[in-house]
Amino acid sequence: MQNSYKSSLFYLFLLLVSASLTSCGQATSAHGAHHESLYDRVMKAGKIRCGYFIYPPYSIKDPNTGKISGVGTDAIQLVGNKLGVTVEMVEEVGWGNMVEGLQTNRYDIIASPVWTNANRARVAGFSKPLFYSPLFTYIKKGNHRLPKQLDKLNSPSITIATIDGETAQVIAESEVPKAKKLSMPQMTDCSQMLLNVATGKADLTFAEPTLALLYMKNNPNSLEILDPSHPIRMFPNCWMFKRGEYEFKSMIDTVLDEIINSGAMDRIIAKYEIAPNLVYRVAKPYKQPGTL
Repeated sequence: MQNSYKSSLFYLFLLLVSASLTSCGQATSAHGAHHESLYDRVMKAGKIRCGYFIYPPYSIKDPNTGKISGVGTDAIQLVGNKLGVTVEMVEEVGWGNMVEGLQTNRYDIIASPVWTNANRARVAGFSKPLFYSPLFTYIKKGNHRLPKQLDKLNSPSITIATIDGETAQVIAESEVPKAKKLSMPQMTDCSQMLLNVATGKADLTFAEPTLALLYMKNNPNSLEILDPSHPIRMFPNCWMFKRGEYEFKSMIDTVLDEIINSGAMDRIIAKYEIAPNLVYRVAKPYKQPGTL
């Protein structure tokens, strides 16, 4: 009887050990499933695959060759050169679907500089700013009936030109929700918002001076800023990539610091800037001794 009892305890012990080993094996197997990070994928492939949208002068598409150039795309090419990897422009994207392509790994980064906002921060990661852009309210030239204060534009009698997923729409929906929206599909050229204002289809839109001046260069005396002394927003222009890819972000930010501090970014901006001081540079993170 005593031997039978000891045998039972021994078999119970073996069962517990076996179950424990099986459980550990399953846990190891589950945790052992390796997730390839964006950093690992880029370094393994030796290339950065870029999504881009057309937004002169930050990303420009040559109609004859299809080549993509501009402030953001030239800068990412320089990053690739410094890292010893190639840079490929693989897909043109829209404002509303560019995050989806990052999440499904169709491309690694949005090479056209993106303005950060709370909605995008929930679903994507960003580099340090390449530069900053002021945003103003643009109206048809001579249309002085509109109030200058943004909150006073929150009325159904006001129509705002927007593009689906673009920043003008985000601001219109959050700041002046009562105003009517004349919205266009996400792949629409941003200059169409300005055209809708100039032709009287909309009362106003929100845009940066670079975009507006490019439009007014071909359409003089068509638009003006509602309140030139007060930009309604100041946006950092960043590269966007998949959320949570901290090793990749650290690498990109390190090279971006090198480009900015060496003056290379300034030279790239100057190459495409259509008028002096339209693009706000990133301030140097240091003070030279002996200067005020």
